[in-house]
Amino acid sequence: MNERNSKVLELKNISKRFGKVQAVADVSFEVRQGEIFTLLGPSGCGKSTTLRIIGGLEYPEAGEILLQGHTIVDARSRAFVPPDGRNMGMVFQSYAVWPHMTVFDNIAFPLRVRRDTGAGIQKKVLDALELVGLSERAGEYPWQLSGGMQQRVALARALVYTPDILLLDEPLSNLDAKLREQMRFELRALQRRLGLTILFVTHDQAEAMVLSTRIAVMALGGVEQIGTPAEVYERPATPFVRDFLGQSVILKGVARRANDQFLVDLTLGARIAVPCTGAEPVSGKNVVVACRTESIKIQLASKLGENQIPGVIEDLTYLGDRIDYLVRAGEVLLTVRGSVEESYPVGTKVCLSFSRKGLTVWSDGA
Repeated sequence: MNERNSKVLELKNISKRFGKVQAVADVSFEVRQGEIFTLLGPSGCGKSTTLRIIGGLEYPEAGEILLQGHTIVDARSRAFVPPDGRNMGMVFQSYAVWPHMTVFDNIAFPLRVRRDTGAGIQKKVLDALELVGLSERAGEYPWQLSGGMQQRVALARALVYTPDILLLDEPLSNLDAKLREQMRFELRALQRRLGLTILFVTHDQAEAMVLSTRIAVMALGGVEQIGTPAEVYERPATPFVRDFLGQSVILKGVARRANDQFLVDLTLGARIAVPCTGAEPVSGKNVVVACRTESIKIQLASKLGENQIPGVIEDLTYLGDRIDYLVRAGEVLLTVRGSVEESYPVGTKVCLSFSRKGLTVWSDGA
């Protein structure tokens, strides 16, 4: 078996309730060797609860978890390996470094719990400090470090005993925007260099796109779709995934099948062609067409061609790297991104061109 494709972690039909709330509902997925697998979703979708179940901090009411092929949780037989018996590292949003311990002692703590020898501890801690770029800070206390450095201490503590998988629960959300972006690339570089297997939890779409090998998009305790960043963004499987990731313009109409595409007569008076993917609604039904805002080009009004509709700019917002236009097309108001190099004032008659690649068609109400 290709080591890269071997399963490090496997969840089978995991469920968890808190009172009447179904926090996790029949969740199944696998994490492969050497990948960053991300649980992405809004607050309350069940992603952190799923991570805590994997780490042994919560007990599921149903399902099974395997680590390196060995069962660590089986709700049916009540098998449960405690957290310190699972070879997993975990980093929390709050860092959870002890302020009364030096950086060295914080990182050494899990090794001492595992009864490592003094010489072994010294080498492993120094190696972990070098990995995260804190070799010169071993004798300092967390309160003497920046937030980014404290997060590196937490990461080093999780890596020091060479875990089978690293569990990261929104580990960058407490950092400022610039440092968060820097840490994303540092974490990705470290993961590639060491061949780490990581299960990452975040609500931040950009973070998930930058870091992930694959993403599981979650909502209401369940998994909506699993795929690469490109797959979940460009080919969303459900309306939730479509609307949660990025920004889309939604247009209503009636569709009919024409060979390898749908021709949609829009309610605003134009026609648009959408490629078939095999999951479209039945021909002749009311539909909605979704298009990513970055797949729409705004230009001065001209003779309309395929997949183009006329409009008038009603408002605009300057955002530094782009301009967001509010365009009226018939009775519909659309938000469209434009370039700062070629800007148009309010009142300009424009033409909106829709890229076929960015279009998907759904049953109306989906």
